[in-house]
Amino acid sequence: MIRRQRLAVGACALFAALTAGIAFPSGAVADETEQDAPKVELVLDVSGSMRARDIDGGTRMAAAKQAFNEVLDATPEEVQLGIRTLGANYRGNDRKEGCKDTARLYPVGPLDRTDAKAAVATLSPTGWTPIGPALLKAADDLDGGNGTRRIVLISDGEDTCQPLDPCVVAREIAAKGIGLTIDTLGLVPDAKTRAQLSCIADATGGTYTDVRHKDELRDRVGQLVDRAADPVVTPVATEGADRCERAPVLKSGLYTDREEFGQQRWYKVDVEPGQELRASVSVADDRAVNPHYGVLLRAVTAHGREIVRGEAAGTGRTDVISTGLRYPKRDSDDDSAPAETVCLQVTQSFSAAAGVKTTPGLPLELTIDVVDGPSGHHDVAAFGLGRGWWLLGALVLAGFLAGLLWGWLSRWRVSVWRTN
Repeated sequence: MIRRQRLAVGACALFAALTAGIAFPSGAVADETEQDAPKVELVLDVSGSMRARDIDGGTRMAAAKQAFNEVLDATPEEVQLGIRTLGANYRGNDRKEGCKDTARLYPVGPLDRTDAKAAVATLSPTGWTPIGPALLKAADDLDGGNGTRRIVLISDGEDTCQPLDPCVVAREIAAKGIGLTIDTLGLVPDAKTRAQLSCIADATGGTYTDVRHKDELRDRVGQLVDRAADPVVTPVATEGADRCERAPVLKSGLYTDREEFGQQRWYKVDVEPGQELRASVSVADDRAVNPHYGVLLRAVTAHGREIVRGEAAGTGRTDVISTGLRYPKRDSDDDSAPAETVCLQVTQSFSAAAGVKTTPGLPLELTIDVVDGPSGHHDVAAFGLGRGWWLLGALVLAGFLAGLLWGWLSRWRVSVWRTN
């Protein structure tokens, strides 16, 4: 029993020491640059199928109008909002003309609720469903500035203007690295519509939502408009090289790039003596890929010697795979010691499924953080304790002494009890 008590006290002390001593690495700190006003464009399908009466006893068009009016009333003052239509004007059967039918109903800018509502009231279900052309125009409407940019696409059918595939259009928009997100909503969608709208959203990191009731449409569009007002960190578009010598030099921040299947991308970071490099990379499969893939992030010297690596593997259960690494550079007594150029290599082993286009490449997001390193690098990897070793030793010693004292007192009490 005495032995058990000693072990319990020692275990508690050790657990407390580990809890207090382990230091978790902090995340990358983004540059605090002033952002422009957030911009949102609502892209509404006004094709003939919007006449269907299957949303709470009314037409899909009526549900969309009502939702838009309520969203316009609740739009935050700081959000610049615009409205674009597709299939609202051309009533003929000429496919070529019908696929040009996208128009700016209300320009992106400071919101005049009265004017915007008056514009929405004029809409009537008319023609084709040129989703691809509408997305291209909407991206142009939101071009410029460094604030949040979001397209909210509401449609009840798939695109009728192939071969301009809206999924490919969305990937091309994402490949520009302008930080534009496309969220999609399907009004009473069938399987093909759901698949296409999901593909569009996935390509830009957006969301897809099924909608079958008026209140669902209103609430979801309102959430997406409100989300645009939340402060975000916009990744900086960069382009990695095929080898270290040609790689761009990056500073602390968040970066986005595209990497072809099976390709390597190189980047460079300068690390001063006494600093620590923290880097992480995430690669997303924005299209159908074969299962079993991985991503490798290596830090190597300018001469090609590997310093440290991080790697992760996937089996098709997730659509994003991430890994990271840390490299502390020893401090130097020489104040004039030069910075070390560290080369970062990103390699992924994704492969496209049969019939899937391989261009543009897969989106990757790279986080770079160069911070002041710990004062002693020899113990950095030791459970992440750093200088917490002395506290761990003190607590273990205290637990051991407490166990001895507790055991001595217990034996003394037993001896007194037997004597009495």
